[in-house]
Amino acid sequence: MSDYKYIPPKPPLLFTLFWCALYGAIIGFFSARGNMQLALILIFAVSILFSILGSFSVVIIQEVNLSRIFCAASLGIGGYFYAGFSFSILMAVIGFSLGQIAIWLSSGNYRLPLPPYSSSGEVLWFYAFRGICCLIFLFLIVPIIILVPLSFNQEPYFSFTPGMLAFDREAFSTRWYWDILKNGMVAPEAKEGWWTDLWENAQWIRSIKNSFIIGIGATFLATSFGTLAAIGLSRSEMPYRRPIMALLISPMIVPLVITASGLFYFYSQVGIAKSYSGLILAHALLGTPFVIITVTATLSGFDNNLTRAAANLGAGPIRTFFKVQMPLILPGVISGGLFAFITSFDEVVVVLQLADVRQRTIPRQMFSGIREQISPTILAVATILVILSIVILTTVELLRRRSERLRGVAPS
Repeated sequence: MSDYKYIPPKPPLLFTLFWCALYGAIIGFFSARGNMQLALILIFAVSILFSILGSFSVVIIQEVNLSRIFCAASLGIGGYFYAGFSFSILMAVIGFSLGQIAIWLSSGNYRLPLPPYSSSGEVLWFYAFRGICCLIFLFLIVPIIILVPLSFNQEPYFSFTPGMLAFDREAFSTRWYWDILKNGMVAPEAKEGWWTDLWENAQWIRSIKNSFIIGIGATFLATSFGTLAAIGLSRSEMPYRRPIMALLISPMIVPLVITASGLFYFYSQVGIAKSYSGLILAHALLGTPFVIITVTATLSGFDNNLTRAAANLGAGPIRTFFKVQMPLILPGVISGGLFAFITSFDEVVVVLQLADVRQRTIPRQMFSGIREQISPTILAVATILVILSIVILTTVELLRRRSERLRGVAPS
């Protein structure tokens, strides 16, 4: 029995040109850079240009690699004369995708991911849904991505300079990353004693130390208390489970300003406001709900017969916890601890009300930098924090997959 391969029908040429023109209209609208009168002209002109390039690729070239090169070169040259070198690179990338899309549409291969019996409306919704998801993703991620090139700006501006747009090497610098180390030092160019000066006087280094001291302490407390609470709440014989769970996760729901105000009033009465211990306890309070939710989700697939078997063999509750339960729920515990650490590391509202100058953390230092001295050093620190968050979230995802494998759940 021979294998049959589904060959989708080729659509009419007008179908391909319509989508190429629509792609061009979108690019023309954004190329106007907010000028609505110019936008109408560019929408019409670029849509015509894209439809011409698409028709030439489909009718004359008819090969995907040559179509990519042709469209990329055409739009790259046009972009250079319109707005310079940086815009030409962007248009070359768009032209590369245009050449791919034109051949892809004209061949009918856009139907391959769907069943052969799919209607035109189902095909349209299939790609429209993914397009909407991509737009949402770009809306969320673009403001973060822009921080990275801005942090290498040679000038003290929060915008792209003409030199950066022209990819001039002299317009880029790592001076703001070095400023993280030197800002606040008494003698930043000294050859001797610079390490002590850096460790004791550099403002950003002091903030980094405070963030890690408070974050690690709060993570330890939140992970310990949250894991114990999750284990207790996972027992079926636990009375009032839902009200207790609602009470424990309430710091996630109550506005931080209200929580911080209440903590400041209470800590002032007991004498731990404006101290490291007060901040660690406050951040542990905010991080505990994340640990409870994460560990509770991990315990949902835990087989309680294992603990009963351990007790039947003579193991006490503590030994059972460390030898039976903890190895199986460890990925969930670590994930909850990482979430608690991120919560502490990014917290600024509580720090504003509870911290003294000596306990100023990275978010508090960034907040002060925005209000008191506008410096791209903030962008450099933000870039480092983004990288740190990506590493932590990647670790959480790997631990989640490991937890699913240990529980026999198919990876999602």
